[in-house]
Amino acid sequence: MSRLTEYRRLEQQSTEQRSRLDELRSDPTVEKEMEFEGKLHELLYPHGKGLDDMVDRLDPRFSRVQGGQVAVPAKRSRQARRVKVYRNPLTGEIVESKGGNNRLLAAWKAQFGHEELESWVKWLSQLMRLRSVCRYPVGQGLRHL
Repeated sequence: MSRLTEYRRLEQQSTEQRSRLDELRSDPTVEKEMEFEGKLHELLYPHGKGLDDMVDRLDPRFSRVQGGQVAVPAKRSRQARRVKVYRNPLTGEIVESKGGNNRLLAAWKAQFGHEELESWVKWLSQLMRLRSVCRYPVGQGLRHL
């Protein structure tokens, strides 16, 4: 892109943003919110408090980004993915996987299709339950299931 084209594009974006800003300035709801924020600052300032303190007091689950002004929810730990065990009924091969990035699974999916492949799935928890019921010898792996 030429510098002149980039300049004109940025100039157009700037004009659009200015017009949007003017619209927001004249919006009565924005005026009311700005008035509320100003009064809130006047109320908190004599006590040495700020908006951050109020956000923390109203909703302690939210935390501030370091050095920023955007409130983000506290990070939650993601639940671990369950292990899927795929057993090819034609060859008896078994693949254990938590995700789909497995070469053999990709080859099976290309050959047999996604729906057929998903019909081969056994959850590891189901297999462990079967193992305890069937009393397979420990240490022999999942190949006997």
